[in-house]
Amino acid sequence: MAIVLTEIAAAEVRRYMEAQKIDANHLLRMTVNGGGCSGLSYSLGFSTEFDPKTDVCYEQHGVKVATTKKMALHLDGTTIDYRSGPMGSGFAIENPNVPKGGGCPGCGGH
Repeated sequence: MAIVLTEIAAAEVRRYMEAQKIDANHLLRMTVNGGGCSGLSYSLGFSTEFDPKTDVCYEQHGVKVATTKKMALHLDGTTIDYRSGPMGSGFAIENPNVPKGGGCPGCGGH
């Protein structure tokens, strides 16, 4: 399995890259930080750096998504989507590897 970028999310990434004049040799890099009781914190950004020794890349709908091999273990099966609604719009990340309610068993998140 891999990181899944939905077609809607890929279209938004391509739209943003075009609007910001980010050239096609950039890839979307996903990072993960521990979030304590609230679970994991994800970051998306653009990068031209890729090291096949330490990184993995998934290409979907014309967008390359990269992360480190170490993070890829925790992101396997994760879906990146883009959603719009009355409260705003943005990228939504669903990671099936994270327990519902966060990752802190001390406050009932298990």
